[in-house]
Amino acid sequence: MEHTAIAPFVKWAGGKRQLLPQIKERTPKTYHHYYEPFVGGGAVIFELLPANALINDINQALINTYTQICHSPEAFLNIVNKLDAEQWEDGKEYYYSLRERYNNKLVKAEYDAEMAALFVFINKHCFNGLYRVNGKGLFNVPYNNSRRTSVDKKAIMETSEYLKSVTITAGDFETACANAKKGDFVFFDSPYAPLNPTSFESYTKEGFDIESHKRLANLYDELTDRGCYCMLTNHNTELIHTLYGDKGYNIDVVSVKRMINSDASNRVGEEVIICNYNFEQF
Repeated sequence: MEHTAIAPFVKWAGGKRQLLPQIKERTPKTYHHYYEPFVGGGAVIFELLPANALINDINQALINTYTQICHSPEAFLNIVNKLDAEQWEDGKEYYYSLRERYNNKLVKAEYDAEMAALFVFINKHCFNGLYRVNGKGLFNVPYNNSRRTSVDKKAIMETSEYLKSVTITAGDFETACANAKKGDFVFFDSPYAPLNPTSFESYTKEGFDIESHKRLANLYDELTDRGCYCMLTNHNTELIHTLYGDKGYNIDVVSVKRMINSDASNRVGEEVIICNYNFEQF
């Protein structure tokens, strides 16, 4: 079935759109179920469109948006279109008023269609599509001076139809992979290992520390023992090579542009794509 309009509906830090060709060429030609424990903006699943898939993220507001688009696309579209249609005499003032409304819903844990619409609106109108919260858990990214339309109706409706066949969960990455079995494909677009102690990548209140990276590496080994096909992407750092090197995994280094980095001079870097199988044999 063709899904020509399906595409990510948010921009996400560390998103894998620019690595899609390298990821696709390394994807197993056949597999049973697909698991993506760190779905983020969904660039990979919306490119592959696997038939039997589970997506997960610890960011409940993000997962609420997937859920609302899946089950209530019309309500979501109605609200976000109203947000776009408002007369913006002062775009900055309007953005910050909606950011405050979104944060109020976060505080009250009101995960509904309105929160999803606000989530997408502020994503499209905040600096670099960055999702960052302060110590109180409130979204605090400034306005990007854009008045762009937040969504495309056709894309949302086709994405909604596809998501109806996908299991959507919000929680820990280990829990998301609990049922992965031999012949399943698990893609880890994990939070970045820090390039330095003041890395700009630390943008969620949940955090993903060194112990989390070690726990993820242990899960990767466990899934390998189960017979799962596993692929993981991350920064090309000493930590990542320490965790995944010398285990027989295929580690390829690829060049990337870092569009989120606040310093333009640091927007070129290297990432690794780690597979526990030899994709050239498929």
